[in-house]
Amino acid sequence: MNSDARARYEPGRADVRHAPVVERPAIRASPPAAVLAAFGLVGSPVTLPGGQGTTWRVGEAVVKPLDMEPSLVQWQGALLSRLDGRDDFRVSVPLQTTDGQWTTNGWTAWRYQPGAHVPQRWHDIVAVGERLHAALTTEPEPAFLHRRADKWSVGDKVAWGELPAAAYAHTKHLPRLTAALRPVDGRSQLVHGDLTGNVLFHDALPPLVIDLSPYWRPPTFASAIVIADALVFEGASEDVVEPLLEDPAFPQYLLRALIYRAVTDHLAQPQQPRVDADDPYLPAVELATRLVRAA
Repeated sequence: MNSDARARYEPGRADVRHAPVVERPAIRASPPAAVLAAFGLVGSPVTLPGGQGTTWRVGEAVVKPLDMEPSLVQWQGALLSRLDGRDDFRVSVPLQTTDGQWTTNGWTAWRYQPGAHVPQRWHDIVAVGERLHAALTTEPEPAFLHRRADKWSVGDKVAWGELPAAAYAHTKHLPRLTAALRPVDGRSQLVHGDLTGNVLFHDALPPLVIDLSPYWRPPTFASAIVIADALVFEGASEDVVEPLLEDPAFPQYLLRALIYRAVTDHLAQPQQPRVDADDPYLPAVELATRLVRAA
């Protein structure tokens, strides 16, 4: 993935900003001593790889700038605590300050868990997502999802017909993708909508799911986003879709995943038109529309 695409895609960054997003300037300085003291942490911060260089390990904690409404950290704390301790995947729960707060001075802390992003493990990521979503089937729909209005939310709503595609017609490939859409009957539930860069692997431990990006969609949509990311951003060949085609509806979810990413990408950088020779979406769009015609 080139640096421009990575800036738009931002693997490993928490899309919980979607719910609703809190726009703050990036904090690149290490967390101050007062923040560490508030969380009861001792040690020197060490920058972790990935993201924008704003995440720091301090002992057995990860400290990073607040990028969501403070109340949503508490929501994640309750949700992730219910998932903690499983043997099929791991989660990193947020930590409270010594006086019981979830944030302090614009910073959050999360329990450190070892793991690393491993390129090209897309099908393993999909499988981890399926286990995660099976564990989330009884979770209620969070009310805050209806309030979000950031670019990721807009892309998602255009993909699902909840915002008019005509209003975003300048997004390249959008008319072609929306023309191929047909209804799907998948059951919506709480899903992680940005798994691709947020499943970390370890030789001796279950996979680690980080940076929950909550959406209320069918789980297959989350799997399709992983495959769309693989095709558009990570150089996967067309056969990456093969295992997913056991579900005859998967091409329809792939269309929606491509719409979601394309609209979000366009909203992030509307003044950057692409010619076909420098268009990472084109092969994936052609594949998805071909699969729909063959279905």
